[in-house]
Amino acid sequence: MSAVTAPPGAPTLTGSGVTVRLPRFDDGGRLVGTEVRELNAPGPWRRPDGPLRSRVAFAAAHVVPQVGAENVPGAPAVVDWDSTLAYRHSIWSHGLGVADAMDTAQRGMGLDWAATQELVRRSAAEAASVGGSIACGAGTDQLDPAAVQPGEEGLAAVVDAYREQVRVVQESGARVIVMASRALAKVARSAEDYARVYDAVLAEADSPVILHWLGTMFDPALAGYWGSDSVDTATATFLDLITAHQDKVDGVKVSLLDAQHEIGLRRALAALEGSPVRLYTGDDFNYPELIAGDEQGYSDALLGIFAAVYPAASTALQAFDAALDGEQGAAARGHAILASTEKLGRHIFAAPTYYYKTGVAFLSWLNGFQPGFQLVGGLHSGRSVAHLVELARLADDCGMLLAPDTAAARLQALLTVNGADS
Repeated sequence: MSAVTAPPGAPTLTGSGVTVRLPRFDDGGRLVGTEVRELNAPGPWRRPDGPLRSRVAFAAAHVVPQVGAENVPGAPAVVDWDSTLAYRHSIWSHGLGVADAMDTAQRGMGLDWAATQELVRRSAAEAASVGGSIACGAGTDQLDPAAVQPGEEGLAAVVDAYREQVRVVQESGARVIVMASRALAKVARSAEDYARVYDAVLAEADSPVILHWLGTMFDPALAGYWGSDSVDTATATFLDLITAHQDKVDGVKVSLLDAQHEIGLRRALAALEGSPVRLYTGDDFNYPELIAGDEQGYSDALLGIFAAVYPAASTALQAFDAALDGEQGAAARGHAILASTEKLGRHIFAAPTYYYKTGVAFLSWLNGFQPGFQLVGGLHSGRSVAHLVELARLADDCGMLLAPDTAAARLQALLTVNGADS
């Protein structure tokens, strides 16, 4: 087990007795050496005794494909429902909600609308069976953005597509997350066009929704969202929309990887009169400080990284709960647990950030939650072997290899197949 400098107060890890030989690569991807590493035992993660109280937290979960399906770019998604739903049950058992049918589930990157509808219905039914919290994305990805033209007809097509998806989510019983739309980004010509579309979509909502602002690091096709490339101008439009529909907005998920912007927006939301609007952090780089918060408040969470580290995230949130009950040092402990996973999060979400799903699925595979290291649409090829090996190291550093024997065997198999086991 290699020495790791952990944040003060982070969980103490112990060796598992399981060793693995890992390669080291130079910046050009050449194999330059190996190390024999004793893997850590899993961190001291625990499931909560009751509902989490201090923060509202969702893990944005991925989809596991059938291993024998095509799983190549352009092929229809064929989902391994047993593995996909079992993963969600594990998240619920740790007290977190599941955010489903979002970008982590490869919306617009391999998960087609037919499979999305089935995912929403199946996941919502499973959530209801265990009393788990679930929110699902409603977007416009049944439209081909290339076929939608600017103008009234294009805007109407976007509204109709949103309405169809909102109905599917609402009929399933899940909370609606209104996702950013590539088609709208193409056809809108002003902030007013965005306002018109969202006015119409929110009018369809039968309960408060979560609005999602997804940055271009996650999806370059969303450049200029809210009608401007200026973040400040776009934020003003976003706030105007929320203010106009405050009774229809539970919260906003902001995925811009800009902690200071999020804090400013969080404070602006807190200053609104009327029903409260939550800030669900979507910042997979800076989530420890944003969830811990400051003297003026904190962010709730709707995070892809929580799908990878949900046992640690749950344990951290339980510490924040203990702080509510007056336990000294509990808030600092919760922050330290989250901070111990931050390097892993930054690596999984490193540029090109839209391939973070590959890392989430890779860790799921190492931990034995899916039979093969695959994603629909061939996205499992989105990261290099060197990236994946470093991901395994960082997961081990924070106690997130939950079954060291399985992880070691699967790492060896990956390295052998890729010619990196010498």
